[in-house]
Amino acid sequence: MAVTANREANMTDVIVADGLGKTYGQREAVKDLSFAVPGGSVLGLLGPNGAGKTTTVDMLTTLLPIDQGRATVAGFDVATQPNMVRQVIGLAAQSAAVDEKLTARENLRLFGRLYRMSGKDAASRAEELIERFDMVAFADRPAETYSGGERRRLDVVARLIANPPALFLDEPTTGLDPFSRGQLWQAIREQADDGVAIVLTTQYLEEADILADQIVIIDEGSVVASGSASDLKDDLEQDVLEIHLASDADTASAITLVGSNVESSVNAGRTVLTVPISDGTRSSLDTLRRLDSAGIELADFRLRRPTLDDVFLTLTRTEHVTDEEMAR
Repeated sequence: MAVTANREANMTDVIVADGLGKTYGQREAVKDLSFAVPGGSVLGLLGPNGAGKTTTVDMLTTLLPIDQGRATVAGFDVATQPNMVRQVIGLAAQSAAVDEKLTARENLRLFGRLYRMSGKDAASRAEELIERFDMVAFADRPAETYSGGERRRLDVVARLIANPPALFLDEPTTGLDPFSRGQLWQAIREQADDGVAIVLTTQYLEEADILADQIVIIDEGSVVASGSASDLKDDLEQDVLEIHLASDADTASAITLVGSNVESSVNAGRTVLTVPISDGTRSSLDTLRRLDSAGIELADFRLRRPTLDDVFLTLTRTEHVTDEEMAR
């Protein structure tokens, strides 16, 4: 049978990282990283490519040794009790790890046996998960015939076979269409509602905004901000002015007039300038008057509250290498 959590531990926080550090040569991939994830909650671990997200997940799931600090999962020490940790976690890495020749039902039973469940218990649990996560329609087809969404759903559900108290999801919805992504979001939220502690890394900030109860943003291996999505937005202490230019030819002039913190993007074929505004309406009106005086025509504009994307871009504005490049 699967190993249960250490009942002598404080079970309020299921996943605990305390001063974690990882070094590749002279470069620190992760520096003094600390956070805790209670049961029944999702922690969103965000950062640019190469910020140390995957390295952190790999340390917490025993795939990489911890160079500094300490971590526990369900009361077991990651460094000194790795075998126990592996039996109380589920890990869905960036690439699916299911057997393409087996069906969903066969894959789930196989994962159950790998978690040392009896054949009867593995089969029973597989049927429960197939029903719960709406996999009946493809449960008896080989995984090699699945769509990307079906394969990813199987990969995540397979990590739930032993009903682990801790689940690690490393960019679980990358490449999925909006419908499949929404289905997986629902499955993740259901697991948290069932009491599972979840660490989620993602490049989709909307995903973190919807799913994460708490967010930790890291940059160059260090924490640069943490809190709920709402708190992080409030901490910016600024609104955002979106300016839609009528002509792309005015982009360079508009950016010069607006200021150095402007972000430029394209939406529906038009250039959109995103400008942080610290004192609301007055600064917005001043900016719009400058553009009008310069003869720059606008297609639209709006003043809005900041999003998690705005928080992320404000806090992480550096060039990065990937974790794999650090390891070379």
